[in-house]
Amino acid sequence: MVKKGTILVVDDNKSVLTAVELLLGSYFEKVITSLAPDRLPALLAEEKVDVVLLDMNFSAAINTGNEGLYWLSRIKELNPDIPVVLFTAYADIELAVKAVKEGATDFVVKPWDNAKLVATLLSAYRLRESQGEVKQLKEEKNVLKNQLNSEPSILWGTSPAIMQVYNLISKVAKTDANILITGENGTGKEMIAREIHRLSNRSSEVMISVDMGAVTETLFESELFGHVKGAFTDAKEDRAGKFEAANKGTLFLDEIGNLSYGLQAKLLAALQNRKITRIGSNKPIDIDIRLICATNRNIQDMVEKNVFREDLLYRINTIHIEIPPLRERQEDIVPLAEYFLKKYMSKYGKENIKLQQSAKDKLIEYKWPGNIRELQHAVEKAVIMCEGNSIKPSDFFFKTVTTTFIDRNETLEDMEKQMIKLAIDRSNGNLSAVASQLGITRQTLYNKMKKYNL
Repeated sequence: MVKKGTILVVDDNKSVLTAVELLLGSYFEKVITSLAPDRLPALLAEEKVDVVLLDMNFSAAINTGNEGLYWLSRIKELNPDIPVVLFTAYADIELAVKAVKEGATDFVVKPWDNAKLVATLLSAYRLRESQGEVKQLKEEKNVLKNQLNSEPSILWGTSPAIMQVYNLISKVAKTDANILITGENGTGKEMIAREIHRLSNRSSEVMISVDMGAVTETLFESELFGHVKGAFTDAKEDRAGKFEAANKGTLFLDEIGNLSYGLQAKLLAALQNRKITRIGSNKPIDIDIRLICATNRNIQDMVEKNVFREDLLYRINTIHIEIPPLRERQEDIVPLAEYFLKKYMSKYGKENIKLQQSAKDKLIEYKWPGNIRELQHAVEKAVIMCEGNSIKPSDFFFKTVTTTFIDRNETLEDMEKQMIKLAIDRSNGNLSAVASQLGITRQTLYNKMKKYNL
């Protein structure tokens, strides 16, 4: 057995201390003993104590147990996270129960049973460990929140079209209204969702993102609602779903249009009831989330074709925000390019790089089918390839997709492979965009890419 942790034993009986020290030395890395409780403050300041075993009576002829209660309160003042197990006589059991209510972890009756004493103290140590892990997770979560909230917002642009979007965001962000963001691939729908969260009353909590196109039918409930241990073959432990993870914060469901009709009903039930139930459990869990959804598909058209539930659309579409494509706001292209230029100069350790006017003209003339995402990637490549202090038009290379004649000897599989390759090139490797263009789910796309070794 690997010995872990430090235990402090406080008892005015020297023989008790000796016996306990011998017993616990096989289980704890360090055993500290003290005959006098008034040394507690100094010992707790000097040592990293994980568990305290505290006697309830120290003064001769006084067996009220009040001394134990006093020193319990002092330990909790000095370090409220340390588990305290009390040593008590049979006559003090009622008092020990009172002490547990006031913060003691457990109590052991004298004369003690060795196995029970060891089990009780090891249980208290595990409690200390788990509390430390929870505290660390909370600290890491707070750091992550602060980092996310302190990141500067991307440059929006100044075109009337994008300013209209921003004005709408500023009006609805402080509410808890459900929001549907639509727009072409690469227009920055998730960026808009993060800005709404940043401006909301929930900004101190997390925003959890889920790519609905990447969630398979079989894993949908487990991913969103969670499961309990043993609910299915691979459920080796309890697991919270995305709804629980986003509780008190924002849940962002990207590619909502890719959700199958059957799963839409399950999502609708959770949103209507504001409750979820983990797989394998009968216990409903209340959820408090702000919902933001996004899609590049025409949801209204899908409703008319009976492939998207109208009642779900009403539920997610309290406020609709349409993001205009980059080609419809040309005045924002150069400012966005210069924003990305500064970003990637810093990333790649380059300085004083400028965009030539002819390069700016080329950016403005291009139609940007991949929108802001394509512009970002184009500027990053240009910064990497740039020699000198200026980016020329030749530093930007835009692929054009050309149609080809069908080879009479090509099979349907050959044509499908070629179509997928063209879609991947056209979308700069964005698989969500590829799946949407081809009218298939991301899982189907993954399977076909594996089949054709793409």
